[in-house]
Amino acid sequence: MTGIGLKRLFGAAVIMLAVAAGGTSNAQQAQTAPNPQAQAPAQPQPQADSAPETAAPAPPAISAETKAARAKLDGYKADLDQKEAAIQGRTMSDADLQNIRQQIEPIIAEIRAVVDEQTPRLEASKQRLSQLGPKPEKGQPEESADVARDRAEREAAVAELDETQRLGRALLVQAEQLSTRIGDLRRTGFTRALFEQSDGLLSPSLWMNVVQAVPRELRALGIIAEDALDQLRRNTTLGVLLLLGLAIGVAVALYVGRRSIAPRLVRRDRAILDPSRRSRLLAALGVLLLGAGPAIAGSWIVWVVFDAVDVVPSRLEQVVKALLGGLAFIAFVRALIDAILAPDHASWRLIPVRDASADRIMSFSVTLTTVMVVGKVIEAFNKAIAAALPITVITRAVFALAAALIFAELLRRFAARESQDEACLGPYVAPEVDIGGPLRSLGWFIVALIIGSVVGGYIALASFLVDQAVGISIIIALLVLGIAFADEFIGGSLRGQSRIATTLQANTGLRRRSVEQIGILASGVARLALIIIAILLVLLPWGIESTDVTGSLRALFFGFNVGDVTISLSSILIAAALFAGGFTITRIVQRWLDNTFLPATDLDAGLRNSIRTAAGYVGIITAGVVAFTYLGLSLERLTIVAGALSVGIGFGLQSIVNNFISGLILLWERPIRVGDLVVVGDAEGYVRRINVRSTEIQTGDRAMLIVPNSNLISGVVRNRVRNDRVGRVLVSVPVPRASSDPDQVAEIMRKAALAHREVMSEPNPRVLFKKVTENTIDFDLVCFVDDIDAAGRVSSELYFEIFRGLRKAGIGAPAPAPAPEPEEEPKTPKSDEEDETLTLLKDKTPA
Repeated sequence: MTGIGLKRLFGAAVIMLAVAAGGTSNAQQAQTAPNPQAQAPAQPQPQADSAPETAAPAPPAISAETKAARAKLDGYKADLDQKEAAIQGRTMSDADLQNIRQQIEPIIAEIRAVVDEQTPRLEASKQRLSQLGPKPEKGQPEESADVARDRAEREAAVAELDETQRLGRALLVQAEQLSTRIGDLRRTGFTRALFEQSDGLLSPSLWMNVVQAVPRELRALGIIAEDALDQLRRNTTLGVLLLLGLAIGVAVALYVGRRSIAPRLVRRDRAILDPSRRSRLLAALGVLLLGAGPAIAGSWIVWVVFDAVDVVPSRLEQVVKALLGGLAFIAFVRALIDAILAPDHASWRLIPVRDASADRIMSFSVTLTTVMVVGKVIEAFNKAIAAALPITVITRAVFALAAALIFAELLRRFAARESQDEACLGPYVAPEVDIGGPLRSLGWFIVALIIGSVVGGYIALASFLVDQAVGISIIIALLVLGIAFADEFIGGSLRGQSRIATTLQANTGLRRRSVEQIGILASGVARLALIIIAILLVLLPWGIESTDVTGSLRALFFGFNVGDVTISLSSILIAAALFAGGFTITRIVQRWLDNTFLPATDLDAGLRNSIRTAAGYVGIITAGVVAFTYLGLSLERLTIVAGALSVGIGFGLQSIVNNFISGLILLWERPIRVGDLVVVGDAEGYVRRINVRSTEIQTGDRAMLIVPNSNLISGVVRNRVRNDRVGRVLVSVPVPRASSDPDQVAEIMRKAALAHREVMSEPNPRVLFKKVTENTIDFDLVCFVDDIDAAGRVSSELYFEIFRGLRKAGIGAPAPAPAPEPEEEPKTPKSDEEDETLTLLKDKTPA
């Protein structure tokens, strides 16, 4: 057979097999497919005694939202697996590790967002499932097919959402562990590089290696110079030269002219001996901006032009960048010290130091930063020419040692100045702040550590310590300046009679003290934020990044698990805010009841107080329940907590609970009310307030008596106005026995009572003949007034009226009984010493 025949035969066989397979499948489908007309009569009829059979429903398909969420999680997992394999396969540089970590942070945020999206959907699905109740147990009647189908759908929805959330949480843990691992790798590499030991500065082998490497470095330097000249000739045109010249001219003008710009725009008048703190701060800010801003702008302009015209090789660009950045850094340090210490303007200083100390700090700081900048430029040049390791080591060692010696000389000058002042003027003469005590000891320790590291071969550690000493000093100076601004412009703006404080008082109704407290709190928050930022900046070079701190703060704020309990600072703060809001609303309602609603009713003051207090209890309890509910504490858990606290209540809090229950009884039974005149023990006064634990009673001398509520319930309390406010007035009058007519005296007293307009006519005023003594006859006038509060005043007025009537009738007051003569004390003989003492005192007494 030919090839064409074989192909045709093979094609025919394939066609026949396909037709046979199709016929077989069609026949099988015809056998298995149900025929409604044929099967309708054959369906069994349900009987009364047989339960209907329920077929297991097929699981529903996954929803589109869940598919999209899982697709996102799969993509994040692939990306994380790739990054994890990258850091496991090889040793990576610190920059590469930092780049990978910066890529992981957005992934963590996205995964957390996906997990948070599933939470409300999962809770809603669980609530819908709980509405169906539990499944019927074995032996109970089975649920209908509709209920079973609905239950299966809801269980499947809960299962898919729960599985998606668990996948997201597992992926979130993987991402966080990977980020933590990268941070650990960076810190490990930083520590290894920091404590790597080489030959010390005094090692002969180091100098021999340097001498041997000098010829090669000179040849490399020549090659670099030739490349730079070639590129300069190729890319230099007249326009490029003009642009470079213009940029350098502008930079020089800005750098040199800043010393004359700042004094003209920011005036620190030496004639003003005591400028305000706000004026000094504004002047310091102006000096800092105008002293550092032009230099930074000039360096930036030159760098942009150099980068654009491409007149130097790429390897030398870092040298130019280091040089321009160093010039801007020197200008910034000088401006910062000038702003804070003001060497030429003593009265404008933010920190009180001597003039000599300010000048010394300025000169030494500028010298130190200049040495550091020169060292950084030379290091950049060594890196550009790929200098040998001995030359790089000795360069860093020399400049670290020079910085340490400059710092040591500054400390020595301060110590010598202090010794001079103490020798001339004494040890307690200078109130100014200066470098002394623990600060100077810390400085000498750092100097010794840098010198020891240079000599011992830990050159990286020495350079790092120099950089950190300068960097931390600058951060502390900026922190002092920032805290001063926060205190003055935040707290000071809300203090006293400032415009902002007056506006807040007028628009919000707050008291001056409250506005000042808000200012103090706001300035405290600003201080805390500045301190946290400063700490992060200090820790940044040590391998501790802001992402580590923010991650810990995020876990603390949004929740972390301790066993089965989730502790979330955000939930606690929101619950506290809910309780504070409920408490505020309760106080507003109580104030409305006191000032608007209850005064319009006919209720007495005691019942008004009870209603007000009951409203306060209901509002506070409701606010507490809402806050606990938000925290996820159900009533069952609260019952468990209450049971645990019952033991403590039975022992330590028994008296407090007793007083609280007694207060509720006082509000319910109202044996005493606000405004009642009561007698408790030896004290008498008016009830002013019934609190949760105690009751306040104001006595006649305006003192406040605090009585526990349990004493008012279990003790004897005399309430003078329990039934009504009628008060009794008792006036006792003694008259002479020999020259007084009792009937006339009684009539005078009775008429005085009847003539007073506040004395009640029913019951009638009565005069009682009380007793007869050796010289007097005593009478008591008993009458009543409508309000017991007027009893004291009415009693006084009756005394005046009665004594006027007795004087008019010629009945005088009884003569006072003669006082018994005092017995003469026996004289004791005085000693000779006492006689001499009396004689001396008599002689010294002036005439």
